[in-house]
Amino acid sequence: MLSLRPLDPVAPIEQQLHCASTPVVLVNLFTVAEADIPALMVAWEHDANWMKLQPGYISTQLHRAVGASAMFMNYAVWESVDHFRAAFTHPEFANALAAYPSSAVAQPHLFSKVSVPNLCTA
Repeated sequence: MLSLRPLDPVAPIEQQLHCASTPVVLVNLFTVAEADIPALMVAWEHDANWMKLQPGYISTQLHRAVGASAMFMNYAVWESVDHFRAAFTHPEFANALAAYPSSAVAQPHLFSKVSVPNLCTA
């Protein structure tokens, strides 16, 4: 079963789910025992395929840390916090967390884009 821990203890994901933001980016850091990486990949692929069918889903990209790290980062874009909350709190998604290996820890956090003149747009 996947363990959830806050990436930012000041604003855990449970608190962020009640914010209003559009669009929103989920950054989810995963750590897992090296031997459990194949099981993590199977569980994540199942979840990602389910999530992409949900209203408000835009895109996702899984990244693996370079070197000997067993850390992964998922970057997913949603139309709004409301859309993400509906998917994240859906009973079918919650039940799927049991498929993750017991060594897996996820640290989900929501972000919104920031505009910086001449560098990036929001």
